[in-house]
Amino acid sequence: MKIKSERYSLQKLRFGVQLAFALLCIWIGVEFYYFVRYFETGGQIAFHSRPAGVDGFLPISSLMSLVYFLKTGIIHLVHPAGFYILISILLMSLVFKKSFCSWLCIVGTLSEKLGDLGEFIFRKKIRMPKVADSVLRGIKYLLLAFFVFIIFRMTAFELKSFLDGDFNIVADVKMYDFFAQISNVSLIVISVLVILSVFFRGFWCRYLCPYGALLGLVGLLSPNKIRRNEESCISCGKCSKVCPSFIKVDQIRTVHSDECSSCMRCIDSCPVKNTLVIKPILTNKPISKNWVAAAVIIIFLGVTAIGMLSGKWQNSISKEKYMELYQHRNEIKHR
Repeated sequence: MKIKSERYSLQKLRFGVQLAFALLCIWIGVEFYYFVRYFETGGQIAFHSRPAGVDGFLPISSLMSLVYFLKTGIIHLVHPAGFYILISILLMSLVFKKSFCSWLCIVGTLSEKLGDLGEFIFRKKIRMPKVADSVLRGIKYLLLAFFVFIIFRMTAFELKSFLDGDFNIVADVKMYDFFAQISNVSLIVISVLVILSVFFRGFWCRYLCPYGALLGLVGLLSPNKIRRNEESCISCGKCSKVCPSFIKVDQIRTVHSDECSSCMRCIDSCPVKNTLVIKPILTNKPISKNWVAAAVIIIFLGVTAIGMLSGKWQNSISKEKYMELYQHRNEIKHR
């Protein structure tokens, strides 16, 4: 019983981290709602400060800020928190594959729970046919390639022009409007994605998320990978059965897959001690699962703390500028 409780304690910890991050995102959403309400009422209620964490929901702007930084060495100050959040997520992926997706991402958490619901209803994982799975998995990489091609070919001047522009400044408000005034078409699309995620675990994450595609590619460079001891493995197949990414863990020595998110379900399910472990590629010394959990949290909190302490966490936009742009936001288009 002790061994069993130790195995499942990590998944309980992971769920606790997911829940804590989901509550943080909800808090940011509530704070941003009150921020927007000031402009909706024309300044008739008390002003509520904008939560900088909302920048984390603007991945394209954050990626552009990162590319601008790489070209100029300057952190752009319209959505600077997004820059630091993106750095923390990329660093997490570089250290422990795309761990952000299974430990912190609120969409990943929702997708995981919808997948759990599907398994409960159907009593099994429903897998997309192999050919369809291969074709659909390419979509997120095509989307990523499109964004990377557009953004990386822009000059520093073009990047700055976009980042300084009105469209980027009110991108957070436009995102709010999308959900607050959601159209029937958008509601139908989201509902379809939710239903598909019940039938096919991680549908959005596996097939459509360009952010996940980027983290998966960065994760390929991670030196810390799950490795299987072929001598002690009893070929029970439990690791492959529980893997949410359908990786055939019991048939390979080292998990290199771009779909691995370091959720460590496979390690927890293994009945033979030290048969599945996380090891750096160049050493034979296993890394404790608890250290993996700690590292994910420390990297995220550490990088965001650096952003806060640097004085470049809050954006540089005045409430007067926001008021001006808010009143004309529907007329602001990307040029």
